[in-house]
Amino acid sequence: MVNHLPPLSLYVHLPWCIKKCPYCDFNSHGTGHDPFPEAGYVDALIRDLEFELHSMRDRQITSIFIGGGTPSLFSAEALQRLFSAIRSRTTLSADIEITLEANPGTVESRRFHAYREIGINRLSVGVQSFNDRMLQRLGRIHDAKTAGEAIRTATTAGFERINLDLMYGLPDQTIAQAMDDIGQAIDFAPVHLSWYQLTIEPNTVFYKEQPVLPEQDTIWEMQEAGQAMLGDTGHQQYEISAYARPGYQCRHNLNYWEFGDYLGLGAGAHGKLTVAAEDTIYRYARHRLPERYMQLAGQPQVITEQKKLTQEDIVLEFMMNTLRLTDGFTSTLFTERTGLPLALVEAQFNQLVTKGWLERHNTVVKPTHAGQNYLNDLLQYFMPATETAAGESLTMAPHPGEAVPRLY
Repeated sequence: MVNHLPPLSLYVHLPWCIKKCPYCDFNSHGTGHDPFPEAGYVDALIRDLEFELHSMRDRQITSIFIGGGTPSLFSAEALQRLFSAIRSRTTLSADIEITLEANPGTVESRRFHAYREIGINRLSVGVQSFNDRMLQRLGRIHDAKTAGEAIRTATTAGFERINLDLMYGLPDQTIAQAMDDIGQAIDFAPVHLSWYQLTIEPNTVFYKEQPVLPEQDTIWEMQEAGQAMLGDTGHQQYEISAYARPGYQCRHNLNYWEFGDYLGLGAGAHGKLTVAAEDTIYRYARHRLPERYMQLAGQPQVITEQKKLTQEDIVLEFMMNTLRLTDGFTSTLFTERTGLPLALVEAQFNQLVTKGWLERHNTVVKPTHAGQNYLNDLLQYFMPATETAAGESLTMAPHPGEAVPRLY
């Protein structure tokens, strides 16, 4: 029985970008420099919010994340109107963390001061690399100089909480180049770094025209060397791809990893809600196409998928999320977030402790270093037997803005 409602976050998806990157499989749509329906989309988001108010039942929102796409393409005036609507219709926690994804670029950078005045207090800057050749291979529209200017502008605008998004395992990248990226990022003294491996996903340009990536052993060395360098500079790894100075972990993403609830607004947005009265957890998704989403926002038809999670779903998704965290989870968290007794998974825990992939300290369960490195294999132990036998591929629970998870 679910007796405790988890924290509630809000995710808002803004789907447009100037150019879609060849590795990107997110719900994003390139516009070039052509206008996009900014005002109409904000209208739709407000209708969508009003449609979801009944789901919130006076619950407080603890964090907001504006993702995309390139949210920093939206004007400060448009975001001001959106946030005015959110504040007038919901209850926000007093210390709420509000994150905006931003891509480097002089046009977007000049808006940082205005974003800060709106109440946005955290920026996630999509640098990806400080190597101009790597940026060109990734199809990015900025160069290293522009990235640096954007970071400095954000700092000048008063943003203390800045995340720098970096990738490794890039086409023909060497270990030295990957470490140079981290070194240059550290020089900007960010409180948070997201550092994750480039993967080739279906339905992307890179999937059809695959670039030459480093050998797996080289990527492994990059990962180990990068973890050591970040640790030496005070950035503690708290999740597979996230490193932060103490006290600066991304609250919004922590709520995902701790199996919290979130509303997802916008084209293609996903959500997860616990309904204590029904002792049930639901997942849902909205229409992916921006034009169709704008037509349907505010109506039940905007929801294209809804699923009531089974007990097996809940166990697997809880493990998928919480075991990404280096500190794992407590038995109390498992019971509160799932409504299930820990005894339900004792057999798997014992097997995984014996295998050396999990460790237990009193009430804490967490992955070992080996367990994190082989997380997909570890999670197979929590798959329903029929699915495991069928050989289904295992993916992480969806990020609220995408059909496939995004790592921050």
